[in-house]
Amino acid sequence: MGSPRSKQRLSSKKIELAEFVQRRRELSALMEENSIAIVPAATARFRNSDVECRFRQDSDFHDLTGFDEPDSVFVLVPGRDHGESILFCQERDDRREQWHGDIMGPERAMQLYGMDDAFPLADIDDILPGLIEGRARLYYAMGAERDFDSQIIDWVKMISAGGQSGAEPPGEFVQLEQYLHELRLFKSAAEIQLMRRAAAATVQGHLRILQTTVPGMPEYEVEAELYHEFAMHGARYPAYPAIVGGGNNACTLHYLRNEELLEEGDLVLVDAGAEYAYYACDLTRTFPVSGRFTDAQAEIYNVVLRAQEAAIQEVRVGNTWNVPHAAAVREITAGLIDLGFLSGDLDQLISDEAYLEYYPHKTGHWLGLDVHDVGEYQVNGAWRVFEEGMVTTIEPGIYVSADQQAAPALYRGIGVRIEDDVLVTRKGPEVLTAGVPKTIEAIESLMAQAHG
Repeated sequence: MGSPRSKQRLSSKKIELAEFVQRRRELSALMEENSIAIVPAATARFRNSDVECRFRQDSDFHDLTGFDEPDSVFVLVPGRDHGESILFCQERDDRREQWHGDIMGPERAMQLYGMDDAFPLADIDDILPGLIEGRARLYYAMGAERDFDSQIIDWVKMISAGGQSGAEPPGEFVQLEQYLHELRLFKSAAEIQLMRRAAAATVQGHLRILQTTVPGMPEYEVEAELYHEFAMHGARYPAYPAIVGGGNNACTLHYLRNEELLEEGDLVLVDAGAEYAYYACDLTRTFPVSGRFTDAQAEIYNVVLRAQEAAIQEVRVGNTWNVPHAAAVREITAGLIDLGFLSGDLDQLISDEAYLEYYPHKTGHWLGLDVHDVGEYQVNGAWRVFEEGMVTTIEPGIYVSADQQAAPALYRGIGVRIEDDVLVTRKGPEVLTAGVPKTIEAIESLMAQAHG
């Protein structure tokens, strides 16, 4: 029967069918007359021999369909008499299902996913060229999937070589992303709820490692504790491979080996987030392996924390996307001056980007179906304005690797990043991941309680 806790985990909220239908209508409204859009699903990939990699649906395909099977194709034809939304998918096959599980099949897919038409994938070469033929524009993400690019080109060539009177291929190819990704940037109430669930599972994972990490533990054990806790709170998979960097490893921005032992006296930087119903969380905390910050660690840490707090306060409707970054840069540059890393006028140092040696990345990125989610950061050469329903990370850091000879020796080997996920609301920034402590006092207190 399962425990009440397991039932609660499995009763996951999903995006309702009506919302997927509405998304397709919104995309259709942006397309020019007499056009067609084609969106392929992700393909099944193999690790080796007949061992499949875990399948994860393409985010654009999922956003428009909610359909989770591989090697499918969604087609949108605005104004088509027999219906705009068309799905090509695998047919039911008893033998294949015996080995790999249930297959939806075109009939059930049409009923359950609100499609106007659905056809067997095996018939796509016979049907899709006829849908493309005579359309003035073809909307497609050319360059994203090379094999499918070749199929698109073959279908267009097939139309051109058909020899029928009036058979015309599309006169223009249009990159689909500029329209679809703009729609994905703004999160609906249902999407925000799923992101809250991803954040809740992520918070529990980070709380867990604050209470279980001790000197001598391998970095991968911290990773294992995170993934276990994510799954126990309904998020079966991580949104991206966890970064668990102890000591100098924290200064490698995308450190993924997670193999070394955590040593007493070091900090450990943990960047890990859960994925819930396709929606990502992205959270980073840096904390002392032995439970207490050294003075040097605390000095670097507090500079980063002040930078993050200043940046979060700028995630407001009407501000541009670069304003939080500018706020973080000012705090970090000022801190680097105070600690003896830099010398000179604050504004001039910022203008010269002197901070880049120790803070080489931006302060955040969009978040949603992808951990580095879609959406432009600039529009017509100007920074994008924050609007309600956008979600961004805020993640300043300072990284002083052991071999940075220009840095004061006291701080070498210290890397700190603090990251939260922030929803833009009319009332101001809402931190979705606020449940994990980030002040020195709160971190040390929680670790002291856990370790007795």
